Amino acid sequence: MVSTAAYGTWPSPIDAALAASNDGKPEFAGTVGDEVWWTEPRPAEGGRRALVRRRADGATESVLPAPWNPRSRVIEYGGTPWAGAAREEGGPLVVFVHHPDQRLYAYAPDGPDEPWPLTPVSDTGEGLRWVDPEVHLDRGEVWCVLEEFTGDAPTDVRRVAAAVPLDGSAAGDRAAVRELTDDQNRFVTGPRLSHDGGRAAWIAWDHPRMPWDGTVVMIAEVTPEGAFTGARPLVGDVEESVVQVEWDRDGSLVFVSDIGGWWELQRIRPDAVAGAVVPSSRLCTGRAEEFGGPLWRIGLRWFRLLDNGLIAVIHGRGTTALGVLDPETGELVDAVGPWTAWSETLAVQDTRVIGIAASPHTSYEVVELDTATGHTRTIGAAHQDAVDPAYHPEPEIRTFPGPAGREIHAHVFPPRHPDRTGPEGELPPYVIWAHGGPTGRSPLVLDLEIAYFTSRGIGVVEVEYGGSTGYGRAYRERLREQWGVVDVEDCAAVALGLADEGSADRDRLAIRGGSAGGWTAAASLTQTDVYACGAISYPILDLAGWATGETHDFESQYLESLVGPYAEVPERYRERSPVHRVDSLTAPFVLLQGLDDPICPPAQCDRFLAAIEGRGVPHAYLAFEGESHGFRRADTVRRALEAELSLYGQTFGFDLPDVPLLELKP
Repeated sequence: MVSTAAYGTWPSPIDAALAASNDGKPEFAGTVGDEVWWTEPRPAEGGRRALVRRRADGATESVLPAPWNPRSRVIEYGGTPWAGAAREEGGPLVVFVHHPDQRLYAYAPDGPDEPWPLTPVSDTGEGLRWVDPEVHLDRGEVWCVLEEFTGDAPTDVRRVAAAVPLDGSAAGDRAAVRELTDDQNRFVTGPRLSHDGGRAAWIAWDHPRMPWDGTVVMIAEVTPEGAFTGARPLVGDVEESVVQVEWDRDGSLVFVSDIGGWWELQRIRPDAVAGAVVPSSRLCTGRAEEFGGPLWRIGLRWFRLLDNGLIAVIHGRGTTALGVLDPETGELVDAVGPWTAWSETLAVQDTRVIGIAASPHTSYEVVELDTATGHTRTIGAAHQDAVDPAYHPEPEIRTFPGPAGREIHAHVFPPRHPDRTGPEGELPPYVIWAHGGPTGRSPLVLDLEIAYFTSRGIGVVEVEYGGSTGYGRAYRERLREQWGVVDVEDCAAVALGLADEGSADRDRLAIRGGSAGGWTAAASLTQTDVYACGAISYPILDLAGWATGETHDFESQYLESLVGPYAEVPERYRERSPVHRVDSLTAPFVLLQGLDDPICPPAQCDRFLAAIEGRGVPHAYLAFEGESHGFRRADTVRRALEAELSLYGQTFGFDLPDVPLLELKP
């Protein structure tokens, strides 16, 4: 029987501990012979990642026990941290990056030995880091990206493609690492070797561009000794973003480019003559969909080439699907299944395609598509309902009108409970969720953190503000030099739109976000009167500080496009920064920060808190030892969720006897 209770007070089986224990998702699926491997989160084990192996007989096991943690820190966001190969004798060999020391290790899981190091330790700056490995057994090497710090500053760094001997000879000798490329480009992806072994291709870009602004595909000849010669750009430009490149068996290159306004598949046949103009052709046109995404991590894969000439692709507009493309006819057939979000990690083995996907009713799981039969099935990390699905939110895909007539995409999650409804005449509170990036998106998936609020009677809406990916380059570039303007306006337009249509209580609106979303939350609280309170996690609060040495190398010049050249518009950096707008801040907030964060360091929070000192704004600051950019530990996620809910309860006026009280100080 459904009973009436005030929004925000509904009893829920989804507590913060349950949501925290289900935080994270499987990543980086790949094949090793007939086996499928991937990484999985372990929130209860200090947030480490586990490497999981699904044997040919279907048995699944963890390959690396604690404390082994396969996760790279290259460009801080990392990327593909492992690669494996099937050997004729001795079983599979896997190479992986161990997070604590960032060294490459090799491991034969069917043998008696523990993992052994392949790379040395460096005491310079942040040392040596590795990502996007590919094992070449015939060459006795693993090819990957090397990030090498040359000084103590986060921007004292170089990146090259490198070959590391599999025999361990480089473990104590940096000179044994063979560099494949020079450091003429600031950023590179791992090199892909052609099927005949004669050529290699990779992606490169330079400051101040980000990889979604402009990249180039580099190509080189490979000598019998494995050296790269005649390296040259093949395709791409400062206004063209290429995010993946792979060799086909006929010697052509298939790549994803947004030259036409959407990330689309193209093919190019490299000419043997350096500098010759080589035309490319699009493989699937006229769909106004994305076949790629932002290259936030190194080694992401939105497509894979099958041996029969077909191409497995992730594509979509807003939501994504797994499809199989016939490049000759352009026919695209989607896999059958409920999934609405596919991670940018595909693997193939014969006729099988392996990916990681989720839906509004399922968490991320490892999925296999057999292209010969069209059959799909879950083969790993299978979703299990932690609670009755009646407590799960039911999302609505919406489009709201924004300033200047622009459309704003959003996912609305109204309050939902099988046994409770709100009092007649009462409207629910709503929380605006601003995603990170800001060149990013909010995948349409089951998230128990969202359910933590909606099952209690608090609505959530994920705003795909201008600048978000998934809607073409023009939508993405709405944020060019407009960060802190367009994102703030779009979030406010959605919040007020919900209130105007009678879905949300105008007086009980909140905003939350982490990283770039934390910036949008803080900027919204200091620029508008839309929100009654806000939750700000590991944010950017001072643009000038972030632009002048307070962040890592990858994003050190990101603001050149998001805000404008600092040397030309320094006043814009000050005017938009929340740290300089505290005079207009009146709404209560909670500030959540990892103390080991190299991307948005605690110093930003320190200055912000100093600026509001004595101003009478109720607030709380929770800093977490051992946490970096984005929380991984179960106890941290639990504490952060409880603090956020307590803030809403105190601000919106409802009691939460089962949640620790967050102490707000003026």
